Amino acid sequence: MSGASTDLSGSSAFAVFARRAGARLRAVLPDRAALATMGRSPRKDLLAGLTVAIVALPLALGFGVASGAGAEAGLATAVVAGALAAFFGGSNLQVSGPTGAMTVVLVPIVHRFGTEGVLTVGLMAGVLLVAAALGGAGRFMAYVPAPVVEGFTLGIAGVIGLQQVPAALGVKASGAQNVVVTAWDAVADFASTPHLASLALAGGVALAMLVGARLRPGIPFSLLAVVAATLVTDLTDLEVATIGHLPAGLPAPSFGFLHLGDVPHLATAALAVAALAALESLMSATAADAMSVSERHDSDRELFGQGVANLVAPLFGGVAATGAIARTAVNVRSGAASRLAALVHAAVLAVVVFAAAPLVSGIPLAALAGVLIATAVRMVEVASLRALARSGRGEAAILALTAAATLAFDLVTAVIVGLLVAGALALRQVARSAALTRVALHEGLAPADHHAEEQALLADHIVAYRIDGPVFFAGAHRFLLQLAETSDVKAVILRLSRVSAIDATGALVLGDAIAKLEGRGILVLVSGAREEHLKTLDALGALDALHAEQRVFEATPQAIAYARNHLSGVLPTVTGKGR
Repeated sequence: MSGASTDLSGSSAFAVFARRAGARLRAVLPDRAALATMGRSPRKDLLAGLTVAIVALPLALGFGVASGAGAEAGLATAVVAGALAAFFGGSNLQVSGPTGAMTVVLVPIVHRFGTEGVLTVGLMAGVLLVAAALGGAGRFMAYVPAPVVEGFTLGIAGVIGLQQVPAALGVKASGAQNVVVTAWDAVADFASTPHLASLALAGGVALAMLVGARLRPGIPFSLLAVVAATLVTDLTDLEVATIGHLPAGLPAPSFGFLHLGDVPHLATAALAVAALAALESLMSATAADAMSVSERHDSDRELFGQGVANLVAPLFGGVAATGAIARTAVNVRSGAASRLAALVHAAVLAVVVFAAAPLVSGIPLAALAGVLIATAVRMVEVASLRALARSGRGEAAILALTAAATLAFDLVTAVIVGLLVAGALALRQVARSAALTRVALHEGLAPADHHAEEQALLADHIVAYRIDGPVFFAGAHRFLLQLAETSDVKAVILRLSRVSAIDATGALVLGDAIAKLEGRGILVLVSGAREEHLKTLDALGALDALHAEQRVFEATPQAIAYARNHLSGVLPTVTGKGR
């Protein structure tokens, strides 16, 4: 019977787990309401999707080449990941695909593990993103501070621009791990053997995009500039490197790239890719919400969509994908009403893959470098940077350190550095907000029922301290120092009603301060402590001596009355009217 009972209990637990898992999975899958929006304004979505595809084509090619996996990988990512993330994602307006930020992370993986390693990392990142979505991790992305986001965006822009220097100058990249060193080597190589054709193409495309965006924002100057550069190269027989042969169509899905022995070595890279995909996608979805009137994305569903996209894209030769802020903004501004627009964008790019591969193969690499350089410049929001720099030295320091760490190391290190500095500064600010204030004995209390002359006499022998804010490890020792300096009084009342939080360190330090005061013969009383704070204080024995003599009070008047009665035999008798 016992064994049968155990089996039934195990089956019941498994059934509960299965129900919860099923409910969680249903919560992140697209529902009927989300899919029904695709029939709202199909004409607007078709036009918006076509517009986004025109903008996305040179970017997909450029980021594919920049990642080291090739232009075909960029197109496969834009088609497969773009479609799956649009269907399964949590935003009706998000457009996904290869991005500059992800390229920054993928380049060193390609150098170390090759294209197969990049595909494996994308697959692993997809698994992590799905797990994060099922675990409800979407809400935690809101806690990344704005200076960290702006700092690594600035750093990413710098890395993208520096990565394109060799292609823009028409020289071979040196293969150095750091992009600053790579760019410097390229400049030195170019100085010894100048190749002005590549520089002219890259500069012309970048200039056309930057100037054109200011004059006519609605015109896709990136595509027009790339087409013009391709025609010039073809008609004048310029000796510049081009994309080269592209396969017509997507490869058959395959796990041939996956080598299980490499998985442990790629775990850290996969975690970095997943974290970046989650952060950038949710930032992009939030930006889309801000640009629209009534749209609100579902963070966990968006993570699930990005996870599915990254699980499947490597099977077709695609690299890791994220929500793309620039393409999403174009989508919203073009009038997109639902996720149908992003699906149309993927379909148009699929047509390019299957029908126009020979035309794409003649695009000069220098032209794509110009596209990415212009994209990097446009990523820098000067107004936002100025606003954060003016908001305080702490925010400016976080921004600068995060950007510098992105250039010097990598994105993961940069975000960790930014979060650590932001956390340290936040703790410092919170600790400074806490205060120990000596207050008048009856401040904030109802008029006392004894004579003013007696109040003055009591005030000469009893001091009240009010603690405001959190009492925790970052600033608790300041209280010990201030309290320990109290002298020339017979009683101290600690008013704790305004303590917002207290941790173990704060409780121990407060207990130590009480013990030091009592050791000098000063009577200590506590008033107004909240129930949850008393639990912490009592668990660590900070108020044991006071509890033993019933010197912990709910209200300050009770503490004053206790102190007055206790000291009545010590203080001189007050005589006068009313006594």
